[in-house]
Amino acid sequence: MVNHCCVEPDPVDEDALTLAKNSILARLGDDVRRELVSNFVQVAVTPGTMVLREGDRDGQYAFFILEGTARVQRRGLELQSLGPSDHFGELALVGDNPRPASVRAVTALRLARFSRSSYRSLVREHPHTALHLSQALAGAVGDALAAMTDNLELLMRQRALPRRTRGWVQREATPDTTVASTVVLALGTPISAVLPGDVDGARVVAGMLNGRPVSLGTQIVSDARVGPITLGSWEGRDIYRRSVALLLLAAAYRIEPALRLHIAESIGTARVVLVDAPSPTLAARLEQAMIQLAKEGCAFRQEHWTVEEARVHFAERGWDDAVALLRAHRESTVTLTSGGEVLAACAEPVLPDASSISDFRLLPHPRGFLLDFGGALSKHLESIPSDAAIAQEQSTPRFDGEMSRAHRAWLAPLGVTSVGALNDVCVSGQVRELIRVSEGFHEKRIGRIADSIASRKGALRVIAIAGPSSSGKTTFIKRLTVQLEINGIKPVNLSLDDYYVDRLKTPRDRSGGYDFEAIEAIDLPLLRDHVRALLAGRTQTGARYDFKSGLSSPRGGPDLTLGAGDVLLVEGIHGLDPALFGDAVARAQLFNLFVHPSTTLPLDRLSVIAPADVRLVRRIVRDRHTRGYSAAENIKRWASVRAGEERHIFPLLPHADAVFDTSLAYELGVLKVFADRYLLEVPPGDPAAATAHRLRSLLDRFVTIYPDHVPPTSIIREFIGGSGFEY
Repeated sequence: MVNHCCVEPDPVDEDALTLAKNSILARLGDDVRRELVSNFVQVAVTPGTMVLREGDRDGQYAFFILEGTARVQRRGLELQSLGPSDHFGELALVGDNPRPASVRAVTALRLARFSRSSYRSLVREHPHTALHLSQALAGAVGDALAAMTDNLELLMRQRALPRRTRGWVQREATPDTTVASTVVLALGTPISAVLPGDVDGARVVAGMLNGRPVSLGTQIVSDARVGPITLGSWEGRDIYRRSVALLLLAAAYRIEPALRLHIAESIGTARVVLVDAPSPTLAARLEQAMIQLAKEGCAFRQEHWTVEEARVHFAERGWDDAVALLRAHRESTVTLTSGGEVLAACAEPVLPDASSISDFRLLPHPRGFLLDFGGALSKHLESIPSDAAIAQEQSTPRFDGEMSRAHRAWLAPLGVTSVGALNDVCVSGQVRELIRVSEGFHEKRIGRIADSIASRKGALRVIAIAGPSSSGKTTFIKRLTVQLEINGIKPVNLSLDDYYVDRLKTPRDRSGGYDFEAIEAIDLPLLRDHVRALLAGRTQTGARYDFKSGLSSPRGGPDLTLGAGDVLLVEGIHGLDPALFGDAVARAQLFNLFVHPSTTLPLDRLSVIAPADVRLVRRIVRDRHTRGYSAAENIKRWASVRAGEERHIFPLLPHADAVFDTSLAYELGVLKVFADRYLLEVPPGDPAAATAHRLRSLLDRFVTIYPDHVPPTSIIREFIGGSGFEY
């Protein structure tokens, strides 16, 4: 219970008039009310104070508001606002049950407080007055119950069709059950009741309901197909991360409602947390509040609000990015996710509550904190950041290099600070300018990299370019080649893809599949021999790998020669690995480049666009266009691709001499034109359905941008077609 600041009673006519309007006290005669009010004590409460906390059993007081406003919440849901003449906590007078709701002061409050002990004294000494008060209290509770019943009746009458009482549910087969099963149950049953607690040792964190990912508390209201989402999947781990991040925001609001935290990009098993004034003290307070909320079982729930209600709520809380996001929302209602007293503009699944969240850490980071999710996730990942890797991220963030900082800096004057702000720019007719400036920024950065290489002309003989799947390496190389030629440097291209060993010699990953991301999949002795020959000035016939047959041809490629002013441009995922060239290339002769889309926009304080999602959408569109691969095939392969990147690519980023950020703020608006239909092709029962649904929901947040104004040299043309370069 909060310790209130007591002041001497100072009854005035204005306070008497305020109390006379109260729904309980108005039922009393003037004499009875004056006698009762003489037992009240005035208290002052500062803004933000939690006057009552849901679940507390030490309630001793009823309160009547004389001045100020407060909010009532239950299980994170805001029930109502209170003002002068309203009351709360009245049931504490007649019982010692847990407080059913929380009440927080919005402004400074002046309250009239009446204690249970005073009520009991009244019963003994003035039973007539106590009887009138009890009758008034019962009448007020009855009126509130009748109003609630009327509202429920109105809600039920708005349904066009009545519910059935029972339905069938088909449960998908799992590694533990091996066969599907069908049960008949009462409609309204939560999906958690028909799913196992874990599958193959991985905890179930959400469910699939008729092909859509949902939280475990979602009710089954019709015949349905259901299946589990576990921590063994990328989607399941994202749900866990989202839930822990929501718990952090709830903790921040509990200890300091005005504190501005933004959850940023993922780093392995961690997320960057942006905060204006980070400190070890603040981190400790946040961690302790998270632990306390987890012990209390802080509920996470999804709520349906009208868009106007949500806009007002977020505007009052200062969540400007969420307000902007809702301006482009096409429906009249919006799904929000709550945790404690925080609401976020998120419709994606979360855990039912925080009771199972543990083992997290808040670590120092140059931009705020690093929220490490700990063992709950790491045991399901083939490759996780070691303590040394986390320390590296704390001191030198992997993707927060000079270009990314510059990228954010020039986006800000354009007003593009969030997805909602980007939509505003598009709607206001500034799309062409945004595209021109974005592409101009890329061209300027490529020119600077070429100038840096040219400054080492003569000494520098090899440029190695690495990056994860669908990072835009191919177009970047074409544009870099143009800039190098302007500087009088001729690049000679060599692809690591041509140096794969025969497929039967390819190493295997933990699942038994071919691990093409392992450096052992490259014929390193052959590559090094060819590079030595080229650097020595000899003509060398390159290798070639046939992806269809899985056979390598050591001399099946074109003849290559390096002239005196030429550089060898080597492209492949292992370009940054010091073991790639061995002693064939001296470090002074080598320039390492890393290419990756790293700067993305936030949706609100909880959610940010993941660079991996940008790359996956790029890949889905490109492969559907040019390679005949469906979205479902790409999504199912993606987990293996990501695991290989975390093992073999991202840990080598510190070896890069330069990093090029291929992200374009507007690109998801363009990719949406193609990706939305391709994602719809994923069947509801397919294992890829959860990711397909999430990506479609993500793309729905963007205003559509048609590709007419995207220049032929843009990196995005590599994925949507119409490139001015020949591939």
